[in-house]
Amino acid sequence: MSKFSEIISKDQPVLVDFFAEWCGPCKMLSPILKQVKDALGEDVTIIKIDVDKNQSLASKYQVRGVPTMLLFKNGKQVWRQSGVLQKDDIINVIKSSS
Repeated sequence: MSKFSEIISKDQPVLVDFFAEWCGPCKMLSPILKQVKDALGEDVTIIKIDVDKNQSLASKYQVRGVPTMLLFKNGKQVWRQSGVLQKDDIINVIKSSS
């Protein structure tokens, strides 16, 4: 768990994608997040957390449905959204948190 805390404590925004292997919308979100990473490069860290393998983390952040994205900055959650968003919407959220 401490590794996760380390990652989300960075100065730069960290987007956490809570997903599950069996989740259809999660599969749709994956290439969108790749496009976000390609567009923003080093300005954002994107990590994926499998809720089935990390149930304690999912429950700590009260993730009830997947996909759920959480945005952290300096260890604080600054945004949260469930469901699939488009690339530009995600980029705007990340930029506004910077």
